[in-house]
Amino acid sequence: MQSKRSRLTDARRRFTKLSQHPGKSVSQTKQKGEAQRELNMPTFVAVHNIEKVFPLTSDGKAVALEAIELDIRQGEFVSLIGNCGCGNSTLLSLIAGVELPSDGLVTLGGQSASPAGSNIAFQSYSLLPWLTVRENIAVAVDEVLKRLPWTERRHLVEEQLDLVELRAVADKLPGHLSRGMKQQVAIGRALAIRPKLLLLDNPFGILDAVTRSHLQEQLMRICEQRQVTAVMVTHNVDEAVLLSDRIVMLSHSPSTKVGGVLDVAIERPRRRIDVVNHPRYYRLRSEMIGFLSQQRHLKALQATPQLGTPRSLRERYSLSIASL
Repeated sequence: MQSKRSRLTDARRRFTKLSQHPGKSVSQTKQKGEAQRELNMPTFVAVHNIEKVFPLTSDGKAVALEAIELDIRQGEFVSLIGNCGCGNSTLLSLIAGVELPSDGLVTLGGQSASPAGSNIAFQSYSLLPWLTVRENIAVAVDEVLKRLPWTERRHLVEEQLDLVELRAVADKLPGHLSRGMKQQVAIGRALAIRPKLLLLDNPFGILDAVTRSHLQEQLMRICEQRQVTAVMVTHNVDEAVLLSDRIVMLSHSPSTKVGGVLDVAIERPRRRIDVVNHPRYYRLRSEMIGFLSQQRHLKALQATPQLGTPRSLRERYSLSIASL
């Protein structure tokens, strides 16, 4: 049976293809309508006109996020990408409910977002060094799912050990693990409490290329099996294309806004080699690199107003997704 994520990706691919090559036949019109209905599935995470303002010591204020609008469907994997300091981690914290917006609203399943509905895996592992791998996962399960019987909680812990392939090191302390294994524990712990929403803050950023590749494919497999709705902050364009259903590109000029959203209409389940060889792969990659590069130039221009930047040059770097 085709998974929800696979159906969404397939629907997005079919709708894009039919829109690019319109036909007048009844069959083509019907196919386009069916694809559109699948894409119009109910929203699971809704970010409504979010603004986040931080007060400054000089009685001023810094606007970190401005007019952010984003809808995420259940079972989608959405990546947030932008240059360092663009506020993507702040946006992730607002979606998680661990921070409150200065204005606007974030809802999860129609309810105000709260930490109880999601779990975050950070770039730093945040493991308790005196507990074993099994105990690090168990402490999260016991705290969040305390209403479940003890036997069911233990079963969840053992199930996660197998899911993230850590059975062989279940009784080891974090200090005896590699960086990749520590991140596997962090992801397994995040998934063990059955979150409605999995949030990932640059989870593979400090790993070597081989370990990162292995964990990316493992995460892709788990999200596919569990039908997990996920939002990930990343600075890696190839990672974004491989894992995502949609990629949200964040501008930074000077406050962060949504600069564009890319649909990754590549079929699931995915293999890395198939993604790299897909016709859309290099187009998506070049659009992201072009966007990030122009944002960096724009930020540099704004940081040096004393040089009297010509208006034509400023306009050259004022970004619109339509110009990419």
